[in-house]
Amino acid sequence: MRRRSLRDRKQSVTVGSKARQQRREDTNQTVTVIERVPALAPFRIRSFRFQWPADLLASWAFEMEGVILGWFVLVSTGSVLALAVFGSLQFLGTLISPFFGMAGDRIGNRNLICLMRLFYIAAGAVLAGLFLTDRATPVLVFVVGTMMGLVRPSDITLRNLLVGETMPSDLLMRAMGVSRTTADSARVVGALSGATLVAAMGSGAAYVVVCLVYVASLLLSLNVGVRRLRVVGESAQSPFAALKAGFAYVWSTPDVRAATLLAFLMNFAAYPFVGTLLAHVAKDVYALDQRGLGWLIACFAAGALIGSIVLATHGARIRPARTMIVSALLWFAGNLVFSWITAPAWGEALLVAIGFVQSFCMVPMAVILLRTAEPAFRGRVMGVRMLAVYGLPLGMLLSGPLIEHVGFAVTGTLFSLVGIGFTMLIVSRWRRHLWHPEAAANMR
Repeated sequence: MRRRSLRDRKQSVTVGSKARQQRREDTNQTVTVIERVPALAPFRIRSFRFQWPADLLASWAFEMEGVILGWFVLVSTGSVLALAVFGSLQFLGTLISPFFGMAGDRIGNRNLICLMRLFYIAAGAVLAGLFLTDRATPVLVFVVGTMMGLVRPSDITLRNLLVGETMPSDLLMRAMGVSRTTADSARVVGALSGATLVAAMGSGAAYVVVCLVYVASLLLSLNVGVRRLRVVGESAQSPFAALKAGFAYVWSTPDVRAATLLAFLMNFAAYPFVGTLLAHVAKDVYALDQRGLGWLIACFAAGALIGSIVLATHGARIRPARTMIVSALLWFAGNLVFSWITAPAWGEALLVAIGFVQSFCMVPMAVILLRTAEPAFRGRVMGVRMLAVYGLPLGMLLSGPLIEHVGFAVTGTLFSLVGIGFTMLIVSRWRRHLWHPEAAANMR
């Protein structure tokens, strides 16, 4: 018995050592794969391995909600103006986004994003209940949508801040490109799955799925970020004094100021025509149904996803500011052509191209802000940057009545020409900071 016991222990030790050796070999193989594939380099950081799937699931839920609610509003009201107003309410929180940036600085970005995603679960549960009990009305959807709109716009801010505080500088462009794939792939998967779920299960059951996706995102978010590090003297500042300092910093830093103004311009003149207004294009220009709308959104998102992947693999070679400017001009040119297309197939193909250049505009913009801003002001800078998103509801509120009076083609042309003109004005005003190859905003 004693010999057998000794033999069993030796066998167990041998089996254990083999298992540990196999785990080491598997780990080494994983590390080797990450090292060989440039786009996977950010996943060497533990936080990013949790953040990426968490953001992906949250983005999927956002897009599913967008399709479900946008189509409900358009069908139940029959008004493109109501659709534009509802879309603008989704970005109401841009007005208070600097306070979210300050809150992240004070309580920790991970803690704040977890609280935000807990709120998404609660709001989604309310909407699921309304649809399941057939009590959903445009007014109630507008009310809940307004509440969501106060919180959701700052989600992208917190994502960028978490990447900025956990990622080494040499991996930042790749990390932002990979991070951007969460939103881009979500527009493909979320748009198509949202339309499919509503058609197959109804809005109520579809919203139950949305809530479950939010729950999974929250659980992953609990493992994101780093331990909160306080900036010396920050507790002595009142929230409004800290906010004022953030605005002053953005205004006095040329490359940050130029990037923020360009962000406002893109949201005002470019995003409305490839975002909420695609419901109008699908229904009234192309005569498509809800699934057709899902395909339009998916085409734009597919192009953006391709662009993000290219940036994740080759982004370290580009000059961020120059790339941002050229891509902005190409985006406006693409929108101008898209405004006059009446064939769905051609429109879908062009949306792929527009989505591609959109990534090459917005990802370098985020990198410029994260890289050039001082760490003590990073949260406030990204919060002020989110105010630029308020250009989107302004653009939608202006474009809605124009479309009803002069049509989609003329409205799209006017907005695109305005965008091209102001982009050139920004470049001429801050040429030394945006176009010079040795400028900080163009550092590779």
